[in-house]
Amino acid sequence: MLWVVLIAIILAVLLLKWALFSPISQVFGAFPYRVKTDQKLVALTFDDGPNEPYTSQLLDVLKREQVPATFFVVGQNLKKFQAVVKRAAAEGHTIANHSMSHEFSNYWKSLGFASEITQTQQLITQTTGQTPALFRPPWLFHTPWLLRSLKQQQLSPVSGTFVKDWQTAQPPANSLADKAYRRVKPGTILIFHDGYNAQSAARGETVEAIRTLIPRLKADGYTFVTADKLLNTKAYQTN
Repeated sequence: MLWVVLIAIILAVLLLKWALFSPISQVFGAFPYRVKTDQKLVALTFDDGPNEPYTSQLLDVLKREQVPATFFVVGQNLKKFQAVVKRAAAEGHTIANHSMSHEFSNYWKSLGFASEITQTQQLITQTTGQTPALFRPPWLFHTPWLLRSLKQQQLSPVSGTFVKDWQTAQPPANSLADKAYRRVKPGTILIFHDGYNAQSAARGETVEAIRTLIPRLKADGYTFVTADKLLNTKAYQTN
């Protein structure tokens, strides 16, 4: 009987991990990862920035291709590179909240993650003049307490489809672009990274992947929209 109990415990742990971390888990509440639509719409999103010079390089590519994107910024990185976030907002990209420190241990200091959320909201508002209405939790860790905290702060959670470019030693750009291309279907929200937690990291492969991915998807008839447009929700709160 002991082995039955052990198996049951292991399965329960795996199920709980899936419920808390999976991009598609809706166990504890709405956590939109894509939109069901017949329209060929796709949203490019970037986490963990700003991180120079790579965020600016991404903005250059997006500007040339006339593609809007959504940047989920980390507060500690925003403090270092306010000008690039101002540029992103001015060029029509959506600026969203991705916590202050991207530190996992802070989930346990406050189950609702409230301070991490509030501090970043204030920084983004001071930088862009607009208060975000979108939040993506680090590691997509979405507990009932976090989702309740987001509701209290008038924020909508956003998930998506990982391209897995977050490593410090990134895969080659062609591999990232191919992987993203295969995962796109109408209504997809792609998750790329222009930073690494609250630290600097080389993101040249991501920049090159985006440079080649956009024309491929355009050739297939895809239109790029921000995450808020795809989800039919607001990008910013009314101040």
